[in-house]
Amino acid sequence: MASTFYLEIITPERQFYIGPAESLILPALDGQLGVEAGHEPTVTAMEPGELRYKVDGEWQVAVVGQGFAEIKPDYVILLAATAEHLDEIDRKRAEAARQRAEERLRQKQSIREYYHSKAALARAMARLKSSR
Repeated sequence: MASTFYLEIITPERQFYIGPAESLILPALDGQLGVEAGHEPTVTAMEPGELRYKVDGEWQVAVVGQGFAEIKPDYVILLAATAEHLDEIDRKRAEAARQRAEERLRQKQSIREYYHSKAALARAMARLKSSR
């Protein structure tokens, strides 16, 4: 059996996954970050995107929002704004959210509104990309 580590994926609404994992690939700010048991301790920020984790030899796929990951040799805790299994994603709703965010980006806005629109667009694009 492959070496495992304890994985917790937590959102404000629910405990998305808690249990052993063999591997993890998360969307860090500077690209995809792979984690296996014995990984060097680190803390990293996550951006909206696809998260993959291997449990019992099978890859599980989810879409996560912004958040942070604390990585230790024997456990990883992901704190994400959102986390969804692929079957929970409504493609029509995600497409409508993408269109709304793109329209808001075309309008003159304050800096704060601009960044909110960029974040909404990133979430919608992550959902659409992963649900294909």
